[in-house]
Amino acid sequence: MIFTNPTFEKINTPLGGSILVRQFSHVPRDTRPYWHYHPELELVYVNGGSGKRHIGSHLSYFHDGELVLIGPNLPHQGFTNRLSGHKAETVVQWPEGFLGEGFFNIQEMAAIKRMFELSRMGLSFSGSTKMTLGTKVERLINMSHFNRIMELLSILHELAISDEYTALNAQGFLLQVEAQDNDRINMVFNYVREHFQEHIALSEISELVSMTEPSFCRYFKKLTSKTFVQFVNEYRLVHSSKLLAEKKISITQVCYESGFGNFSHFNKQFKAFSGKSPSEYRAGMTQIIQ
Repeated sequence: MIFTNPTFEKINTPLGGSILVRQFSHVPRDTRPYWHYHPELELVYVNGGSGKRHIGSHLSYFHDGELVLIGPNLPHQGFTNRLSGHKAETVVQWPEGFLGEGFFNIQEMAAIKRMFELSRMGLSFSGSTKMTLGTKVERLINMSHFNRIMELLSILHELAISDEYTALNAQGFLLQVEAQDNDRINMVFNYVREHFQEHIALSEISELVSMTEPSFCRYFKKLTSKTFVQFVNEYRLVHSSKLLAEKKISITQVCYESGFGNFSHFNKQFKAFSGKSPSEYRAGMTQIIQ
């Protein structure tokens, strides 16, 4: 098994501008999740559809589109390559000081500055905020550099005063700046992605990153605020959520295809995770999709 190194993404802003806006309307050929980080802030709007989100140590399944603000150096994966039934994805990226040193320290920018601090946890917006501002985000692609700055500032202000958001890593996510630490956590995430349908022993994952089991447990908990077992279970539960919503297979099949070896244990874990039994969750998702 070959594991890719963690990717530092260099954001190249357009000539004459400080904000990069890109739109994707189809699934790229390379469907492998792209785990990366960068010092720029990122605002992503997915217009419709459903898929998995992995931001920091947060894992979940979303439906009916997505509007999320990702803070500087917060590791995340792209959205389009894991979407179903989506229309388009718009990605906006900009340096934290794109309006000059100290601009966001003035009193009028206090709300936006506070939101930038919270964005280091990853913020997912919902309700009317997602619908109204998502449309504005899509329009950025056709604006001049000057108008793009003015409109983005307006969008950021409206996001900052909204209470329709969820902090995805409420307990925080610590990104170590040392390359060795990035290598390790990336190898762990990649290994879980490739092997979550199998039993993953703590001994094998510890050996993978050249650490003792106790050292690895402390390291992983410090970095993600979760135990490794919790992370693996969440990965499996998010995958099962996707299967329940998108595939017409039995709940028993969902259980085993998600890496759970015991059906009653799966039911118990899923209800604790989502607040619903697998059958209740599927019924609710069917109503939403219809």
